[in-house]
Amino acid sequence: MTKYLISFPGKGQAMNLTEEEFPIVVAESHAVIEEAKAAGVYVFGGGVAEDIAPVLVQADGSVGTDIYPGSDITGGFAVLEVPTRAEAEEWAAKIAAACRCAQELREFMYDPAS
Repeated sequence: MTKYLISFPGKGQAMNLTEEEFPIVVAESHAVIEEAKAAGVYVFGGGVAEDIAPVLVQADGSVGTDIYPGSDITGGFAVLEVPTRAEAEEWAAKIAAACRCAQELREFMYDPAS
């Protein structure tokens, strides 16, 4: 089976919710994740801590505050493992409906060591 990344950007780029909507969206999105767990397709997920700055760690172990251009990852994500891309799209649609925002879907390449 193939692993898929389902994600959306943070910092107000995708979710534009009122204070009243937020707890409803949290409950509905958690319900979809519980559904994915019950179906045995959930690998892991969460949100990127946007208040903690990313760093770039070099091969020599040095750490710097510059990151690769365009790689500032924010928001929330889920990794699911399903047999087909069509099924991944179905799960992405469920998450999009619960979160009230479109989701990006990416396929992980197969790695025999993982």
